[in-house]
Amino acid sequence: MAISKIIFYEDRNFQGRHYECSSDCADLSPYFSCCNSTCVESDCDWWVLYEKPNYMGYQYVLTRGEYPDHQRWMGFKNNIWSYQTYPYIRGSYRMRIYERPDFGGQMMEFIDDCPSVYDHFHYHDIHSCHVVDGYWIFYKHPNYRGQQYFTRPGEYR
Repeated sequence: MAISKIIFYEDRNFQGRHYECSSDCADLSPYFSCCNSTCVESDCDWWVLYEKPNYMGYQYVLTRGEYPDHQRWMGFKNNIWSYQTYPYIRGSYRMRIYERPDFGGQMMEFIDDCPSVYDHFHYHDIHSCHVVDGYWIFYKHPNYRGQQYFTRPGEYR
């Protein structure tokens, strides 16, 4: 089984100080001052990067590949201060979204990717969701663009 790893670089184009890791880290500040590029060497994991320590702040979900500058992963800033890794789940994916908090109002169930939730759900905002199976990524804008929200199985009231 191949080991998955990610390498963070302080400068663009994989230059400058770097830090290589293969397990979750709640605080990257001892290892570098900023992150302008990264390389993900993993075929079977999702890497969720956070702009603040302790898995807080904006999230960026990366898969195998090279990201020569932070804008390639849609980063607003070059601050990456924590990250977690999640294995790809083989099997079913199922999630329910709701128009109101606490699973109220209209509900729609998804079992596959959807480039525009509004085109199917006809509501601009989602106020709660229940991830039944798999990991899901919400994007703020259609066609998988903008701020990302990574969700794992559970209730999001």
